[in-house]
Amino acid sequence: MRDFCITTDSNSDLPQEYIDKFNTTIIPQYYSFGDTIYGDELHMPPAEFYERMKNGELPQSQANNPAVIEDNFRAILDKGMDIIHIAFSSALSGSYNNVCMVVRELLEEYTEAKITVIDSLNVSLGESLMVIHANQQKANGASYDEVVTTLEAIKDHINVQFTVDDLFHLQRGGRVSKATAVVGSALNLKPFLYVNNAGGLTSDGTARGRKKSIRTLVERMKSTLAPNTDYTFPVGIVHGNCYEDAQSLADMIKDETNFTNVIINDISPSIGTHAGPGALGVIYYGLSKQPAKESK
Repeated sequence: MRDFCITTDSNSDLPQEYIDKFNTTIIPQYYSFGDTIYGDELHMPPAEFYERMKNGELPQSQANNPAVIEDNFRAILDKGMDIIHIAFSSALSGSYNNVCMVVRELLEEYTEAKITVIDSLNVSLGESLMVIHANQQKANGASYDEVVTTLEAIKDHINVQFTVDDLFHLQRGGRVSKATAVVGSALNLKPFLYVNNAGGLTSDGTARGRKKSIRTLVERMKSTLAPNTDYTFPVGIVHGNCYEDAQSLADMIKDETNFTNVIINDISPSIGTHAGPGALGVIYYGLSKQPAKESK
């Protein structure tokens, strides 16, 4: 039986300790300031990235590079291994389609290989929770097909609730409407968004002030935990250079739920291009993700 591995992209925000533990291949996602492109050999510390945004510089995000995807996958296939790739939501980027295109071509050459591309319909640590769970399954003896089946079953239960300081960056990238951005940024209102069951973003109300927005994230999380919620899943907390707020959120979650393993990580610059400085999110296993709300 052929061995297999789980791969993902840098938008997963998979912490380095898990990259090392699982020997995970990461497909880079790109971003740029002016003519300088980052994400592969050239990187920028998240703190510097968000500080430049605060100072008025506007980065751009870019999809993954098919040639880089091919090189990374060939290196695995040449070892005689199969691949399960967990991809950034197809509703938010063309990256998923790029991977699928490369895979179709590779499978014509590597006829004995299996490559499955999972559309996570998710972002950031939402992908990471799937990567961690898949590797744990594999370590416990699950087969390739069993891991794929489980990932498809759980991905709708990986919830993302987040708040941003300013919707301008999401609006600039076309993730929310201009009207939503204008209303949400007024009067110190902190807007909330969630990743819906189609993998897109849905705006979902506001809270006044930062402390209230953090408390609301906890309450929204608690309201979407199923009676049979799997508390062995880690909880992910991501932030746009606001670690103290992330730690406060983590403390509340540990105090008020049965989750004990909380992972805190920076929002990668490729996603931070749209979320902006001060973005804060919680990612967890709960009820099936909400559908997008109908526009009124």
